[in-house]
Amino acid sequence: MKQAFDVVHAMRPGLLQLQSLPPLSLYVHLPWCIQKCPYCDFNSHEWRDNSQAMPEQRYIDALLADLETSLPLVWGRPVHSVFIGGGTPSLFTPSSIDQLISGIRARLPLEAEAEITLEANPGTFEKDRFKAFRAAGVTRLSIGVQSFNDGHLKALGRVHNRDQAMAAVEEAQSAFETFNLDLMYALPGQTLSDLTQDVQTALSFKPPHISIYHLTIEPNTLFAKHPPVLPEDDDAYAMMDLITEMTGAEGLQRYEVSAYAKPGHKCWHNLNYWQFGDYLGIGAGAHSKLSFAHRITRQVRFREPQLYMTQALKGEPATQHEEVSREELPFEYMLNALRLKEGFSLSDYMARTGLAMTSIQKGLAQAEAKGLLVRDLAKVRPTEKGFDFLSDLQELFLAER
Repeated sequence: MKQAFDVVHAMRPGLLQLQSLPPLSLYVHLPWCIQKCPYCDFNSHEWRDNSQAMPEQRYIDALLADLETSLPLVWGRPVHSVFIGGGTPSLFTPSSIDQLISGIRARLPLEAEAEITLEANPGTFEKDRFKAFRAAGVTRLSIGVQSFNDGHLKALGRVHNRDQAMAAVEEAQSAFETFNLDLMYALPGQTLSDLTQDVQTALSFKPPHISIYHLTIEPNTLFAKHPPVLPEDDDAYAMMDLITEMTGAEGLQRYEVSAYAKPGHKCWHNLNYWQFGDYLGIGAGAHSKLSFAHRITRQVRFREPQLYMTQALKGEPATQHEEVSREELPFEYMLNALRLKEGFSLSDYMARTGLAMTSIQKGLAQAEAKGLLVRDLAKVRPTEKGFDFLSDLQELFLAER
């Protein structure tokens, strides 16, 4: 249900005491794709209407109107990163992306070296398209390859094949200094040998960053209704070990549960999420997390693209505003920070949540006793066991009912 929310409301006295505000990122959601993948639970919508073009211009106008409406909530705060996700953002023309980035720059104080990432899929590009995105201001490309195996790509419902994936990565390699390859493992019918070939192919392009995700069956997806047969848990753990070994040998260090990077190429935008930084989300279904002196709030945009455009152009893009309760904050923080291999500092926890150390003392003690994390007076880090059983570790910080 929609609730009134403005900067005066946000700045009123409250129970939290945040000494300073965390870094701020911007997330932009472009919701359309060619075909909905059976494993996907993101807010993505197939563009099925062949009689007319996708409403690029109206959507860009809506995004910038959304941003205008939101400016008072982030006024004067520098933006360190922009992530344009989807859907399939590379369906939008480079000129539309240029207009979007120019519009963002005109409205927000972007840092001089701000990271601007665009998600792209191999089935949606022609030669020189990625170079045009680079010219539009995108500094980092994230390519949804998922696999270089045609059989697995078909099982995942992807619209591209191995050759298109190879061509897309070569194009990205020539246009961007920093790019990411998205892969998936524990796929239907996948063997260790199959995975080895996938990772070897990916590494042959010398990517500075790879994200490798375990295929999970999410509710409300086609795979949830018709579950495929996936590798056993022991096989999936062996695949994870193999990935870490192969990427490490190429100088890519695992810095987060699913992320591997060469020095200087960590994804700053995602790091900000995991370090419980702030993010303003614009676009259909986008989520925001924004901090103020005495409270931390969340917003959700209207999910359906046509409704979102109508509402955003009226200056009412958000359908939901809520304040994160003191009781929920420890779990919210741990859900993100414990994904990082280096963990978090206790001073950061207090600064980002406005809570005292006593709020997590019980959970830390339990996790340490179970061998899921290690800590000293300044830092908390998940152990290898904690990384392998991350959900169990995070659950120790759930608010008691």
